[in-house]
Amino acid sequence: MSKMVHTLIADAGDAGQRLDRFLTSRLPDMSRSRLQALIAQACVTSRDKVIADAAAKVKPSQEFTLMIPETIPSHLLPQDIELDIVHEDKHLLVINKQAGLTVHPGAGNPDSTLVNALLAHCGKSLSGIGGVSRPGIVHRIDKDTTGLLVAAKHDVAHLALSAQLAERSLKRTYLALVWGKPKVAQGTITANIGRSIGNRQKMAVVPKGGKPAVTHYKVIKTYSPGDLKTPLASLVECQLETGRTHQIRVHFAYIGHALLGDQTYGQSTASRLNANIYKTLPAKTKKALLAWSRQALHAKAIEFVHPATAKKMQFEADLPEDMKKLIKALS
Repeated sequence: MSKMVHTLIADAGDAGQRLDRFLTSRLPDMSRSRLQALIAQACVTSRDKVIADAAAKVKPSQEFTLMIPETIPSHLLPQDIELDIVHEDKHLLVINKQAGLTVHPGAGNPDSTLVNALLAHCGKSLSGIGGVSRPGIVHRIDKDTTGLLVAAKHDVAHLALSAQLAERSLKRTYLALVWGKPKVAQGTITANIGRSIGNRQKMAVVPKGGKPAVTHYKVIKTYSPGDLKTPLASLVECQLETGRTHQIRVHFAYIGHALLGDQTYGQSTASRLNANIYKTLPAKTKKALLAWSRQALHAKAIEFVHPATAKKMQFEADLPEDMKKLIKALS
């Protein structure tokens, strides 16, 4: 199947319109949200220059080329993997992902992913717009992070949800356990994230380049087990304004409060507990911390507008049992 290309020329009456509105008026069979997603995916050009801003103003006689990528069939195998489905209709699913489940295939994870599970659950209806390796996936969370994500069942839903993600109206709230207590109890971390210069497998806050990243947070509770005079750890609620790879993990490591159990961006638990200040910790607390082997991060809530009904959808997922037990040990 070849890619579909539309060439559109604005006339005097179109001048000053938003690009997405102009395209919608010329292509009535396509929804505005789908066109916004295509704009965000760099599918619209003018004089060979990508126009990635849906709000860009149209000029008279300006020529636009819209390229709609072909849907690539997936050759991945369906696999019967248990899923905790919080909501499902004919357009989308909201899933409470368990720890240890990779979202889509990649290096080192060719199968046994959420995508394989979705293919088994949804069959051939699953959206292919996400590409051959990640059909249905609108956004992802890390393998060892738990909690909510939304997946699309068809291309129209996928593009509409992707547009909300691009314009930051799809809201996500996380809970994290971090070492110590941030100096500011409620604040915003604003720092560009890019590939680490020292290790290209990791992300890092970078002084130049990278992509803008903004994390809003507030400290919910602090934990000072035993005779500690300062907090050992804090439960923090985070809201993502952007969705960069490992954003919460990188941002909190950057401000000196890495997530408990984060073996990529934090100091090892054993090294931390060797400090003199922690020698009076209760044995059960030490045991629970040393046994904890993943980043303590949970996607607690998600909010978006349903692509078919235009209804606001809001979902919450309780902390998984292992994080509840860890909190109990910290208390």
